Amino acid sequence: MKSVQKEDGIQINKYISNSGFCSRREAEKLIEQARVTINDEMVLLTARVFPGDVVAIDGEKIKNKQKPIYIALNKPVGVTSTTDETDKSNIIRFMNHPKRIFPVGRLDKDSEGLILLTNDGDIVNKILRAGNNNEKEYVVSVDKELTPEMIRQMGSGVKILGERTKPCYIRQEAPRKFRIILKQGLNRQIRRMCAEFGYKVKDLKRIRIMHIQLGNLAVGKWRYLTPAEVEQLDRLLEKAYN
Repeated sequence: MKSVQKEDGIQINKYISNSGFCSRREAEKLIEQARVTINDEMVLLTARVFPGDVVAIDGEKIKNKQKPIYIALNKPVGVTSTTDETDKSNIIRFMNHPKRIFPVGRLDKDSEGLILLTNDGDIVNKILRAGNNNEKEYVVSVDKELTPEMIRQMGSGVKILGERTKPCYIRQEAPRKFRIILKQGLNRQIRRMCAEFGYKVKDLKRIRIMHIQLGNLAVGKWRYLTPAEVEQLDRLLEKAYN
């Protein structure tokens, strides 16, 4: 059996939030007011909850309604990032996970690569609200050879959907392939940007969301995020709102 490591526990404020008792910020106030205990001992904000621990507020035991699930999937082309059951290609049917989960954001049906799924609504809301600050990295192949001018102009911003895209990092990696990092997510943004220069996207793969890497995860396969990845995700999102 794997031994319990320090990072395996869940931070006390997040545990209370996940239980549905109150928000994470409200939980922090309760902790500061010395109203929260773990195994009958008063705790600080840095405390962590481990399996078997008893958490109480004003002496009343609370239960964590569900264990948070964080998944990284290498979505194949043809799978739609929606929970709509009328769409037979929806990502939930493809995953067939025993727990109720939902995708964080979207990735086009005709694109492949990294997409996150979770049952943690708190994380979803924060990621989506901070969408224009979160980096997403893609590798893109097009139907004809790239030009230095096209790469330069795409990096400077392109007018699509009635607005100009934000300046972004872009680097050519092969005659018909480039890498691009975006901090916004307009509808089919990369495909529309390429179309403005007369290029058609042949393959589009998302390889990173914030600090979470696709790595060597095979197409159609998924993995749980590591405790370290979840901790860093929490820190980055908390920083975005402080």
